[in-house]
Amino acid sequence: MLTYIFLVTGCVFVYRALSRRPQSNSSHPPATRSQRSGDEGEAAVQTELHAALQWLCGDNFYLHPGPLLLNHAPGAEFPTAEVDHLVVTPFGIFVVETKNWAGRIEPGQDLQTVVRIGVDGLRDVRRSPMQQNRSKVAFLRSILPGTWPVEGVAAFPHAHCDLSSALPLNLMRAADLRQWLRARKSEYVSTTNRPVNVLHARRAVLAVAETAPDAIERHRLKLRENPKKIPIGA
Repeated sequence: MLTYIFLVTGCVFVYRALSRRPQSNSSHPPATRSQRSGDEGEAAVQTELHAALQWLCGDNFYLHPGPLLLNHAPGAEFPTAEVDHLVVTPFGIFVVETKNWAGRIEPGQDLQTVVRIGVDGLRDVRRSPMQQNRSKVAFLRSILPGTWPVEGVAAFPHAHCDLSSALPLNLMRAADLRQWLRARKSEYVSTTNRPVNVLHARRAVLAVAETAPDAIERHRLKLRENPKKIPIGA
């Protein structure tokens, strides 16, 4: 009888303990396979960029810690645009788009598209990441001094991604970012332009950015809810 009482008491204790456990009330939908792949690709490119910038600039650079939202169209239905990686250096400001795509990437019929060919041979026409960067680059050029170069870049970190040599030079493997940035530094140093003031450039960009803790998630949720209204560069 005593054993039975202990058993019942133990069951009641466990039930109450489980009942008091906080329940998840997160409204965020679970990450899709595509989102997880994108996040993994962005992390790989962020690591590559940080190593390359330290090699080229020492401590004189700014790499935003994660995606950044630019308020490029105040008052519009989609006022913000997401930048995967913002890079500020003495030789320029770079807007880097990450595409963690597998397969072969070839030029499309125009500059707005590229073609991804999967292992099954199927051809998939996609919007060029340079086209996605176009409005962001134009916006930053409009608010920064004209002597400061602002350039869009696309990096492909996937181990099984093969890029056609006919693609624009600004579309590259993640592993090629280091030498590409090195060439940009060399070109800038050969001009008579003064080095970009990294601190001032950083402040200018962040002044037109949305940096609230939940800003990125709200932006992405809005895009998922309105897929047919997504503007170029969002």
